[in-house]
Amino acid sequence: MCKNDATFTPIFDEKTLAGWHFVPRLPVPRAPGQPEPDTTTEEYRCAMQTSGKWTVEDGAITGRQAPPGCGYGGYLLTDGVYGDFELVFEAHPDWPADTGILVRTSSLGSQGFQILLDHRRSGNIGGIYGNGIGGFHGINFTLDAKYDGHGNPVGLRLEDPSTTLEPMTPDKAAILDYAATGEQFLSIWKWNNWNEFKIRVEGASPRITVHINDMKISEIDTIALKHPLYNAAVVRDLLSPKGHIAFEIHDNDPGMGEARWAPNAACRWRNIRICEF
Repeated sequence: MCKNDATFTPIFDEKTLAGWHFVPRLPVPRAPGQPEPDTTTEEYRCAMQTSGKWTVEDGAITGRQAPPGCGYGGYLLTDGVYGDFELVFEAHPDWPADTGILVRTSSLGSQGFQILLDHRRSGNIGGIYGNGIGGFHGINFTLDAKYDGHGNPVGLRLEDPSTTLEPMTPDKAAILDYAATGEQFLSIWKWNNWNEFKIRVEGASPRITVHINDMKISEIDTIALKHPLYNAAVVRDLLSPKGHIAFEIHDNDPGMGEARWAPNAACRWRNIRICEF
C-alpha cells in the first residue's frame, strides 16, 4: 500500500485553495466531557472574527495571522474527509511559527490528532498531541533556535532543560511507541528550507506514524494509549471514522506572546498528496 508516487493523489492544485476551507481557531474542552469554553468572553469574540490569512504563493499554501500580530489564528481544512491514508507534503515554517497538522479532525478543526510543527522556543516537531481529545503530549525533545552575533536565528538546537517552558517529563516520551532522539531529528532537519513529512494513519483508533525527510520520528498506537484524560472509545464517538486534514495557525498567549507566532511569520505547505487504503 502506498509504495510509490503513482499511488498518491494531489489534494492541492498549487494555484488555488479549491478543495479547502478555513475556520476560526476556537477553544474547545481539553477532553470530551469537560466544561465547554465560555463563549461570552472578549477572547472568544475576537477569535470568531478571524480564521487567519490563507493564500497561495509560489505554488504553496501560505498561512499567517490576520491582521499580522493580532495574536489569533485559524485552521485550513480539506473539504474532503479521510480515514486510513498516507499523507505526504513539504513544509517551510518561519521562526517563530507554532503550527501543526491535524488528522481525523472534526469540522471545528480543533479536535483531532495533531502532528506537531512547533517551530518556536520549547517546541517539538514530529511529536503527537491530542487536540481537544485529551491533551496528551507525545514528545521526546524540545527545541530552540541558535542565534548569530546580531541576534538573528540561524538554526535549531536542543533546548536547555533548565530554561524550557515545556519540561520533558518521562510520561511524555512514554506515550509514544517509537520516538527519535533530538539529535537524530536535528541531523535531518533543514533550516529555512523545505522539509518533507509523511504521516500514516490507520485504524478506528489510529496508529499514527510520522517520518520527516525519510527518518522515522514518532509512532503512537492510540487504542492502547494511557493518559488520564484520554479515552479511546469516547474519542471514537467524538471523531468520525473519516475526518478532515487541517493545517494550523496558532494563537499567541500571555505567556509567550510573539515568541509563539511572530507578527509577520508564515508557514508554507506544498506538494500535498494522499494515498487512501
